[in-house]
Amino acid sequence: MHYDKEMTHSTLRAFSVHLLTATGAVFAMFALLAAVNEKWSLMFLWLLVAFAVDGIDGPLARKYDVRTHAPHIDGALLDLIIDYLTYVFIPAYALFQAGILPGLWDWTALIGITFASGLYFAGSWMKTADKSFLGFPGCWNMLVLVLFATTPPPAVIMGVVAVLAVAMFLPLKFIHPTRTVRWRKVSLPVAMLWTGFALWAALARFDPGPLPQVGLVATSLYLLGAGIAQQVVDALQK
Repeated sequence: MHYDKEMTHSTLRAFSVHLLTATGAVFAMFALLAAVNEKWSLMFLWLLVAFAVDGIDGPLARKYDVRTHAPHIDGALLDLIIDYLTYVFIPAYALFQAGILPGLWDWTALIGITFASGLYFAGSWMKTADKSFLGFPGCWNMLVLVLFATTPPPAVIMGVVAVLAVAMFLPLKFIHPTRTVRWRKVSLPVAMLWTGFALWAALARFDPGPLPQVGLVATSLYLLGAGIAQQVVDALQK
């Protein structure tokens, strides 16, 4: 009897993690509705909420062993679907619709981001042995927020988009701030700082001043480059 009760509690805890993950789809819809109405600050606030959910549901899923106690829902697939919406689809639409790219460049960015990301998200090579990503992991939500906050010239925007789209298919490592153990004592605080600067920029309607702009760029460069730096260090030590 005690065993059955414990099994029920384990199942409920595991299923509640799936419910938490699924809220990301709701937040994605809220973000899309805001984007359609060109309420960019509100859109990014909803994406940040989804980003926060994505950051905590994975550790909870592992803690409560959802694959054992709630196997009838594929949590990894659910997470991947929501990630494509919040990391790729909605940010790509925002970059297109905001009018910060002239002429046909907005179409080029829209098609390039969604096409390359669709292939990457279906790739079997995405994860490495140390829980990092192989290739740029399609975090376009983070990039587009930084672009909105810093408003670089269109040539710079297209250059960054092109480089990262190609980097999705290169043997370059990109850390996961919570799962990549190496340098995690630095990576996790940097990711939290990035989130704080992003929230600041969104609440300031993307006119936040130099401090959050510099903070966003600096933390983004760390998160983009830490995994590659680890590869370089390993190569030099051989």
